[in-house]
Amino acid sequence: MASKSNIGIDEQSKELYKALMNEDKERVLELCQQFEDGPFHVVTIHDDTVLHVATYSKQADLVLELLETVTDDQLDKLTFQNKIGNTILHEASTSDSLVEAAKKMLIKAPCLLYKRNKYDATPLYRSVCYGKIDMFKLLHSESQRRKHITEGDVEADSEDYYQHKNKTTILHTAIVIENFDLALLIAKKYEYLINKKDKDEMTALQLLACNSSAFESKGGGWAKRLICSSYWGVPLWQEKWKQNQRYESALTLAKFLIKKDTSWMATKAVEDWDQTKYHTYGGVDPSSSSPEQKIEKKQKPVATPLFLAIKFGCVEIVKEILSEYPWAVEHIDHDGRTILHRAIKYREMQIMEIVARMEVPMRRLVRKVDRHNNTILHMVGEKTDDPVVPVVQSPAFLLQDNLLLFERVREICPSHLLNTINMDNKTAQQLFDAENQELRDKAKDWLKSTAEHSSLVAILIATVAFAAAYTIPGGPNQSTGLPILLNQPFFVVFTMTDVLSLTFALTSVIIFLRILTSPFRLNDFKQSLPQILMLGVTFLILSVSMMMFAFAATVILMIHTRGQWTKIALYTASFLPVSIFALSYLPLYLSLMKTFKYSLKKVAMIFPHCTGASVLSCVKSFLPKRSRPNQIETPVSTCPPKSQASPNLVEMV
Repeated sequence: MASKSNIGIDEQSKELYKALMNEDKERVLELCQQFEDGPFHVVTIHDDTVLHVATYSKQADLVLELLETVTDDQLDKLTFQNKIGNTILHEASTSDSLVEAAKKMLIKAPCLLYKRNKYDATPLYRSVCYGKIDMFKLLHSESQRRKHITEGDVEADSEDYYQHKNKTTILHTAIVIENFDLALLIAKKYEYLINKKDKDEMTALQLLACNSSAFESKGGGWAKRLICSSYWGVPLWQEKWKQNQRYESALTLAKFLIKKDTSWMATKAVEDWDQTKYHTYGGVDPSSSSPEQKIEKKQKPVATPLFLAIKFGCVEIVKEILSEYPWAVEHIDHDGRTILHRAIKYREMQIMEIVARMEVPMRRLVRKVDRHNNTILHMVGEKTDDPVVPVVQSPAFLLQDNLLLFERVREICPSHLLNTINMDNKTAQQLFDAENQELRDKAKDWLKSTAEHSSLVAILIATVAFAAAYTIPGGPNQSTGLPILLNQPFFVVFTMTDVLSLTFALTSVIIFLRILTSPFRLNDFKQSLPQILMLGVTFLILSVSMMMFAFAATVILMIHTRGQWTKIALYTASFLPVSIFALSYLPLYLSLMKTFKYSLKKVAMIFPHCTGASVLSCVKSFLPKRSRPNQIETPVSTCPPKSQASPNLVEMV
């Protein structure tokens, strides 16, 4: 049952409330004098006093003057709490504009500093929740001056003072609200909070590692650096400037926290290969192969910041951890998985490139199997849990990326692990095929739909081009039957472009029919189908371009005697459709161009200069670039060309 308010229902209280809402300072001060309790008169149904309302409405001058009216015998009323337990200092802690008012409050009632509301929040904790750095600095300095002031059994500077009852500290809170400057300030002042865990067993660095949006790419040319270094007042540039500042703050905080973190040292030892299984004959239960692999069904421990950063795509944190602690590259988690397992599973190819530069650890990492007998090749087929970003690629290109990645990882995986069976009785190939079956069906539907719609466009273009061939510009000579404009230079241009438009359109129709009649085998999505689609789209774009050239040539033939501005206007109108068409197909075409580049590089590998590739270059060649959450880019096939297998990495134990 709701508690009854202490609010007074009379005309004076009504006038006082209206004056507070209208921010009429003089009227509020005048009306307060008419009440016995003055600024402590309750004016809302939530038991807020005049001081409460003036404070949370950020009327700083009014708050200061109201505090001046407080007499010595009223000082104990300054600690009055409303229905949710907020004192006036709780309300003041939500705004930096009330720092002076907060100082005066603490002079008159120092015990306000450690009062908690019904949500167990102190004013200092509340200032962090609202990201108010100036207010936090004030309350921090006051807490340091009053280290031994106690409320009950809790000191103002005790560890409990800086955390919520659910174990969330002020450092956790600053990271959650993404105020990284404040978080860095807290981490420097209270270093013991860095390794404190909340109720979910997460440290501050682990929380930061889960925030991929904080580490949006800073890359860019001189134009972006100019934007980021200057404050121009343009909304878009202001947003870019803020984004850059946020990135810098998050990176600085990460570097500081990483220096205090050694969670990577708590690692597991996993056998390289002697626990692996190569067949299912004999009816032996793979789960009984090792006592260590009888994994109990219990809650798994939280991953380390290193592995959380891999999962959520925080490449900067991974770089800093490996730079500060190079030994961390050999860290193994509770599932027996290495940094390479995780990077492949979550498609973090930048991290794989970093690991690939460490050639000596790489020799060991490629032959590790986890506690479920999964090799690095199994990771290509394993579904990712809690994906960071929704997939923006078309199904066909996503499947192509998976196929190319499987091929690349297969080349660095030791030969004796290629057919390893995991605890689900599946080889890497079987797992990959099973997990990508649904994606294959979606890719098939997408390719068919694309081919059908493109065929319709191509047929329409062919129809127009065919009709244009019999409707020559200027018409025929009635006596000879020859075109009147036959001797004009642009008549040849019209004829050639019209014929080419018809030829390219019909060719693209045939190519799209080839796609529609394809069996759509899984491996066809690796190269065959994307290349055929690229060829069809190329001819389609060429046919549209030639048709518009033919149209432009016709316009020139018909208006060659007109004024200069008339010609320019008509030329522009002639090329507008083809420009829009090309731009609309550009994302698809760029995606398909990746396939073409792959084919060219694959052909180039037959030459002798490719046979002496180093371990690093071989590994780097299979590393595609993964798009970040904040980037808007066209769906592209991100896997680079195939490299030759390196005997150094395919090493028997």
